[in-house]
Amino acid sequence: MMIEIPADVRGLIFDCDGTIADTMPLHYQAWLEVLGDDADKFPEALFYELAGMPTADIIRVLNERHGCHLPVAETRQRKSEAFYRRLHEVRPIEPVVSLIRECKGKYPLAVATSGTRLSCTRTLEALGLADCFQAVVTVDDVPRGKPEPDLFLEAARRIGVPPEHCMAFEDGDLGLEAARRAGMRAVDIRPLRQASGH
Repeated sequence: MMIEIPADVRGLIFDCDGTIADTMPLHYQAWLEVLGDDADKFPEALFYELAGMPTADIIRVLNERHGCHLPVAETRQRKSEAFYRRLHEVRPIEPVVSLIRECKGKYPLAVATSGTRLSCTRTLEALGLADCFQAVVTVDDVPRGKPEPDLFLEAARRIGVPPEHCMAFEDGDLGLEAARRAGMRAVDIRPLRQASGH
């Protein structure tokens, strides 16, 4: 295992997209499809800058700062459908998935994602990981998404572990900030992902 778990850590919480599953390129392709003629207003660098932000909030950013006129509910639905059509292409982030499999049954495990429950469930099922987690907390379960700590705090509550005894695994700056605000140790998995070729 490439990730050391400190002795006082009693629960592990994982982001989904970009942390467990290499879905970020699929999400970006779905965005480009939905944006159509406005795709040039959402460069890949901006997409990764907003990683971890709920879809509805990304739509608001595009509307308010980049001159788009996207209806939030309809665009969110169309983007989800475009992503689901690509889900058969999803690949695991191997170092993280190995850790999950190694720690299953040894620690309570949870997912804390800015994605929807349906998106997260389908992703975990596609990777054969749906039975690994005691809790899955999504943007549908909390009032505020990342970088606010709500997702991580709710995940800790559901697995019955105080936040200060949780370790959170993330691939985005907003998610890392959210985990730290929750009082958790935050692990940036991007170096692991790059080392494994993702």
